[in-house]
Amino acid sequence: MKPLNRTVPVIMAICLGAAMFGAANAADRVKTANGLIEAAGQAGSGVRSFKGIPFAQPPVGDLRWREPQPPKNWKGVRKADQFGPRCMQRTSPTADYWFRSNGMSEDCLYLNVWTPAKSDRERLPVLVYVFGGGFQNGDGSEPRYDGESMAGKGIVAVTVNYRTNIFGFFSHPELTRESPHHASGNYGLLDQVAALEWVRRNIAAFGGDPKQVTIAGESAGSMSVSALMASPLSKDLIAGAIGESGAMIATLPPHPLAETEQEGTRFAESAGAASLAALRAMTAEQIQEAEAKGRPMRFSPNLDGHFLAKPLTEILAAGEQAKVPLLAGSNTEEQPARSVLQTAEPTPENFASAVRKLYGDRADEILKVYSASTPDEVVEAATFLASARFIAYGTWKWTELQAKTAGKPVYRYLYAHPRPKFLGTPNQPQTIPDHPTVPYGAAHSAEIQYAMGNLPLDKRYAWEPADYKLSEVLQAYFANFIKTRNPNAAGLPNWPAYNGDTSFEIMRLDVDCRAEPEPHRDRYRALDSLHDKP
Repeated sequence: MKPLNRTVPVIMAICLGAAMFGAANAADRVKTANGLIEAAGQAGSGVRSFKGIPFAQPPVGDLRWREPQPPKNWKGVRKADQFGPRCMQRTSPTADYWFRSNGMSEDCLYLNVWTPAKSDRERLPVLVYVFGGGFQNGDGSEPRYDGESMAGKGIVAVTVNYRTNIFGFFSHPELTRESPHHASGNYGLLDQVAALEWVRRNIAAFGGDPKQVTIAGESAGSMSVSALMASPLSKDLIAGAIGESGAMIATLPPHPLAETEQEGTRFAESAGAASLAALRAMTAEQIQEAEAKGRPMRFSPNLDGHFLAKPLTEILAAGEQAKVPLLAGSNTEEQPARSVLQTAEPTPENFASAVRKLYGDRADEILKVYSASTPDEVVEAATFLASARFIAYGTWKWTELQAKTAGKPVYRYLYAHPRPKFLGTPNQPQTIPDHPTVPYGAAHSAEIQYAMGNLPLDKRYAWEPADYKLSEVLQAYFANFIKTRNPNAAGLPNWPAYNGDTSFEIMRLDVDCRAEPEPHRDRYRALDSLHDKP
């Protein structure tokens, strides 16, 4: 009797294991237009994440203050297992940011993809999320924007980096002259366009549908969404839009190119740079230092004649924007009452005095609709006015115009749930200021973690069951809108469309969500009349 050949099954097992290992690796690899990338691995939910994918060449050297250039091809397999560097910025130690990025650098034009798709044959809806930060700070690596939870809802989620502050919005006559479009200043917004173009070319390889891309963002990210809808460079790249607290109207409106060129010239003089070449020869740190010394200069979007040629109100009123469904709204306490009252006590007399300082001989028009006769009423009225002046009015105006001229549904919300008790950040590099345990309303940016399903990633707050309940509902509304352009679905409170003409209902987002008539529409209309008049 011949002895058994025990080497055969061993070899077969090795070969089978190798094949399985190779298949697993292949499943985690995606072929983009520029080369192969390999995922960081699958999460427990089955979501694959690809981090730090270049969507443009590093904007350094001669590419500083130029339109983003297409990324170069690479050979072999590029690991996509860590976030790219965040763009150059100065972040206050008390600011509400916390990053997972690989340091900070001018070489920062990277994006991140989370996908539940098992193959490139799927055609899932896509979310591209744009971070906020006043066009001065922020990064696509922040945990509150993380895409894994949204991907778990059957969506391919993308976060992007873009240049901010002077690196993203510096305008100068020499830059305008060298530009083939005779434009300068909107490099951060052009980065966002380049990211959307990358998504159009590549997202199918991740199982996404390039024709079903919803763009979303909060604060400056929401302003960016409004501008991307208005720009001829990007309006055809999107199928839907979500705006959380912000439109490029009233708050940080784009200034004329000639104006921002003058600001850029003043900066160059203050930095001791006699030419554009001299500015490009400076290190990024030297640019930052010169910018800090040259304040109160603030670099933000302009009317460059290329990305934007007209104010958004004109583009929207003329119906020249992307005619897509829009979901947008603001929070109940975008700014606190003290932004209007300053240090004064909340009395009717002090409120009236504060309004007269702000509006002069037009103050009576405001006081007529912001009437307040008790301290509580003063706090409410001052909070509403402060929030509107900061960002809520511009968001309202955006939805009004979109409803009138787009011919597509608009869904408006008012987010009202305050964050719970602040616990501190013992393990974070930034120190976040404490928040009152029971604030008046929902602060600016309070809804992001709820909408993206990322409460567990934010250890700074004592989340309670009510917070998770709201997050489940709010994320469902967002996911439904991304999938169908309608937030409604079975089991959710009905969210009626808003048209600004005959239907003025909005969705109040709180632990118990409900549709209600738009509160204080008269206040927005009064502010609108001031913006319409000299």
